[in-house]
Amino acid sequence: MQLAHMTWQQVEARLCEGAAVMVPVGSTEQHGPMGRIGTDTICAEAVALQAAELCGAIVAPALAYTPAPFNTAFPGTVSMPADLFQAHAAAVFKGLLAQGFAGVFVVNGHGANVAPLRRAAEDLAPSRIGIRSWWEPEEVNALRKELYGDWEGMHGTPSEVAITQALLGELPAGDAADPPQKLSAEFIKAHAGDKHGPPEEHRAEFPDGRVGSHSALAAPEDGGRLLAAAARGICEDFLAFSEDEA
Repeated sequence: MQLAHMTWQQVEARLCEGAAVMVPVGSTEQHGPMGRIGTDTICAEAVALQAAELCGAIVAPALAYTPAPFNTAFPGTVSMPADLFQAHAAAVFKGLLAQGFAGVFVVNGHGANVAPLRRAAEDLAPSRIGIRSWWEPEEVNALRKELYGDWEGMHGTPSEVAITQALLGELPAGDAADPPQKLSAEFIKAHAGDKHGPPEEHRAEFPDGRVGSHSALAAPEDGGRLLAAAARGICEDFLAFSEDEA
């Protein structure tokens, strides 16, 4: 159930039951030649909504403006400074907790969000904030590896593109039809959490916007499988989080 679609009486009734709330968090940034600008937000929100259907949760409106400074040399990217994003997220979480929600469970879709989200959670301690990226459940990671192997890469991934295809249809592959440059294990480790260089330097190194990800391997039917697996995993994590809150 979406918080934005509920009445205050409906919310009050759920608060009396001790409900926690899910908050999807994504980004507004380029995702290569065939990936939508809103990919991270689309994926996080879709996973949260499907998970909520499985476990009867409430889903708050998504946070879509987040840190993505390395991608600002690509048209369409809007990057929120990390400190402002952290403060904004903390204010939203604090507001939800003040309304009486038993906890806030973040469904994340963008690597650069994790560190500021964790700092926001620390600022609100002892209130409990859960943070889980949609790709973290074991079933999802196994499926990503089965479908794409090393071609999953780091950005403009076929898994996230596939989910958007399942939801919104396919876009032409364009330049993404050709495989990108493969990434070394050392590069992936060094750049985990979207630790990429300055915008112009990043675009020069990855001119079509993909970072080791063969987006054209995406297919809507696989996106449906990934979405369902992610929803199951996030539902399980949310229920465990809610039980800890009880």
